[in-house]
Amino acid sequence: MLHSITRTLIVYSTVDGHTLKICQRIRQSLKDHGHQLTLISVEEGLELDCSEFDSIVIGASIRYGKHRPFLYEFIARHHAVLTRMPSAFFSVSAVARKAGKDTPAGNAYFRKFVHKANWSPRLAAIFAGKIDYSRYRFIDKQMIRFIMWMTNGPTAPDAVVEFTDWNAVDAFALQISRLR
Repeated sequence: MLHSITRTLIVYSTVDGHTLKICQRIRQSLKDHGHQLTLISVEEGLELDCSEFDSIVIGASIRYGKHRPFLYEFIARHHAVLTRMPSAFFSVSAVARKAGKDTPAGNAYFRKFVHKANWSPRLAAIFAGKIDYSRYRFIDKQMIRFIMWMTNGPTAPDAVVEFTDWNAVDAFALQISRLR
C-alpha cells in the first residue's frame, strides 16, 4: 500500500525571530509525521504558487497590536487556495501570556485578524511569545517596557523571558499533521 506524502507549506511573519523558531519546531514535528515541508517568509511567499501544496500553515507575530502588512498581502493573494485547502494559522504575542488571551476565542488580536483578512483557517492557535530587550532598538525597548509595565509584565531592561508553552506548540503541530 502506498503512503502519500503531504506537501506542507509553512509561512512565517516575524519581527524578532521567535515566530520563526516556533515554525521550525512545527516543521520538525510535521517532518516526523511524514510531511514534505517548505518553510518561507510571507515576503518570499507572495509570488509562490501555493496550489502545489496539500496544506498551508501560517504563523505571524504581533507588534504594537498589529500583524505585519505582508501577512495580509499574502493572504489576499492566496485567498482562493487558502479557503479550499487544509490550513492552519497561529499568532504570537506577549499578551497571550495571560490566561484567556491564549485562545482564538479569547484573543482580540485574532478576532481582528480574521475580520481584516476575511479568512478563517480550519485550525488556529495563539501562542505567547518572548520578550528580549537586548534585541530591541532603543525606542522599541522603551515602548515595550512601558506596555509590559502597564500589563504587569517584565520590565527589567536586560530581561529575556520566553513565555511560549512548547507543549501547546507540539499539540498544535499534531493537530496540523491530521488536517485533511
